[in-house]
Amino acid sequence: MVFENGSPADRVPGVTWVKSTASARDGNCVELAALPNGEVAVRNSRFPGGPALVYTRQELRAFVSGVRAGEFDSLL
Repeated sequence: MVFENGSPADRVPGVTWVKSTASARDGNCVELAALPNGEVAVRNSRFPGGPALVYTRQELRAFVSGVRAGEFDSLL
């Protein structure tokens, strides 16, 4: 099954959404789920039925590398 960007996140069948333990106390965070085709879906934990963004593992690795390198620190 191919899941497309912008599809309702709560309609992704058979996945487990994961949220960081460092998320805000009120639960505001993003959640990620591994998709059967190897891609990763991302959703807003405050709106679990909202649109999911789908990324390849390579795209997600590039983002995480940028976070670790501090490339987005100016946005905080």
